[in-house]
Amino acid sequence: MKRRIFWSIFLVAFLTLAVSISVSTVIFYHEFQSERKEEIKVDTCYIISFYDKVGISCFDEINVNTEQRITLISGDGSILYDSHVDSKELDNHADRPEVIDALQNGIGESERRSSTFSESTYYYAVKLDDGNVLRVSITIRSITRIIDDTANYIVVIVIFTLVIVLLTAHLLTKRIILPLNEIDIKDPLSSNTYDELSPLIQRIAKQNERIALQISELTATQQEFSEITNGMSEAVIVFSQERKVLSANLSAKRLFALSETISGTDHIELCSNVEFIHAAEAAFLGVRSEAKLSKDGHIYRLIFNPVSRATGFAAVLFASDITAAEKSEQMRREFSANVSHELKTPLTSIMGYAEIMQSGIARIEDHPRFTKQIYNEAKRLLSLINDIIKLSSLDEDGLRHEFTDVDLYVIAENVIAQLRSKAKAYEVTLKIQGTHYFIKGISNTLYEMIFNLCDNAITYNIVGGSVTISLWEQNSHILFAVEDTGIGIAPEHHGRIFERFYRVDKSHSRDTGGTGLGLSIVKHAALLHGAEISLNSKLGGGTCVTINFLKQPDAD
Repeated sequence: MKRRIFWSIFLVAFLTLAVSISVSTVIFYHEFQSERKEEIKVDTCYIISFYDKVGISCFDEINVNTEQRITLISGDGSILYDSHVDSKELDNHADRPEVIDALQNGIGESERRSSTFSESTYYYAVKLDDGNVLRVSITIRSITRIIDDTANYIVVIVIFTLVIVLLTAHLLTKRIILPLNEIDIKDPLSSNTYDELSPLIQRIAKQNERIALQISELTATQQEFSEITNGMSEAVIVFSQERKVLSANLSAKRLFALSETISGTDHIELCSNVEFIHAAEAAFLGVRSEAKLSKDGHIYRLIFNPVSRATGFAAVLFASDITAAEKSEQMRREFSANVSHELKTPLTSIMGYAEIMQSGIARIEDHPRFTKQIYNEAKRLLSLINDIIKLSSLDEDGLRHEFTDVDLYVIAENVIAQLRSKAKAYEVTLKIQGTHYFIKGISNTLYEMIFNLCDNAITYNIVGGSVTISLWEQNSHILFAVEDTGIGIAPEHHGRIFERFYRVDKSHSRDTGGTGLGLSIVKHAALLHGAEISLNSKLGGGTCVTINFLKQPDAD
């Protein structure tokens, strides 16, 4: 804009100056011509009056200007006198326009141009009383000749004028632009500028108000969107159609270890996993795609949704942690397989003994032994089914509404009373230490939990060993421990001992009649009551299982 204003001012000033000089030159030239012609006419009158008094001899006494040429022509056109050329050398002038007009009208004038010398000659003729014609002429340079003669001066004047015009245009441009540059875009109404710009200033002010309102709304929307997405456990990443990251929530930044300055990061830089890249590429081609990603011990489900744009497809990634679901599904599959296997074993034994008895192969005296085996296997099968039912019920969160105040000491006493005969058979001593502590829970479930712990402590103990149940309070927690002097558990089994159907010694476990679900029932019962389980055991050094209950404020 500044350049345009500068050149506009310069061109206008220069054209104005050029036109003014041109017009003035033409006017002055014509005025000069008129003055010279009038001068000749006055001089002619003077010469005529002198001629009338003296005659032709007057020409010898006249101090003739060298620029003026005086010629005396007779009525037939012959030359009687000429101030510049010998009259004998001149042709007859009867055909000259000015001479013809003078002889006919008394006065004649004409102007003849010379293309060779870029000048013109003005002739003024007057018929005298004696019939002769007095002609006075003068040579006048043309305007082109004048310009040629004064070219050096004109060039100097033009250069000087151009410098003045340039400086003037520069100063005027700065003066015009200054108020525009001083307009405060944020507060245009406070600017002191041209009155002609008032409508523009008003529009800028209104536009600023609309922009400020839109920015405020967009900021609020973006902040709300950020708060919502940052509060999501799922990772959310928005990609542009150029496959660059536009935004990502906190979960996404943690998952892909992104810095705060994520804008412009390519999708390949996020993850080099082949499934991730293939799913992303499909989304950029307009196809919804899914993939799984294993990272840092977690399994994530990736969903890429394409977003249509005029020139291509952008994409949005949703990544959710499905580790628990995957492990649960794996456990379900393992549980189904284990249940099938565990149910198949006693059923196969029952069918085998029954088939032997039905076919008559077995002797009559062996029937009681076979019948006892069928009974034991059926009993074990029933125990397995009951444990499965218990586990299924413990998986239901709806049991929490059945919580009541339960005395752990009383439950422990009941368990000891129930297992006293088994302990005696295994030559194991049972004892309890501590006092009465109440928690919120389900009495039957807590009984099953304590029973399974004590039953295992007796089963896997040594002859002459002991099982000790302890209860105590520590930092608003109630701790319940079952400690034995048995065979212990090797460290490599500690992490899986509470899994369903997991056995340290599978053959020995089946011999003892165990279903492999006892400690799993203990784990689920503890989770149902919000308790934590800790295991301390070493091979040949006994086992201690501690359950940490959070003491309820309103528990009696």
